Amino acid sequence: MSQKKKEGPVRIKISDETLRGRYANQMAVAHTKEEFILDFMNILPPEGVLNARVIISPGHMKRILKALTHNLNIYEQKYGPVEEASEPKSPDGSDIH
Repeated sequence: MSQKKKEGPVRIKISDETLRGRYANQMAVAHTKEEFILDFMNILPPEGVLNARVIISPGHMKRILKALTHNLNIYEQKYGPVEEASEPKSPDGSDIH
């Protein structure tokens, strides 16, 4: 007699600290063939703090982009168009990419 695992929702544990979240006003993206690295920062000149680093596979990056696009479309249908923020400037006034 074979036993099948009952599939259902996955329970996610989250600490109080994680639940509060982190504010980020800048993000940097790097990648290798195997992964994307997303660094979320809070920049308040003259310095900044790296709040979170998320490392994901290229396949998951595609899914994230799809989910973000879908949710932004829903948001704009409900609240109207979102104007893209201007690119941040470095302390010397040059563009940061």
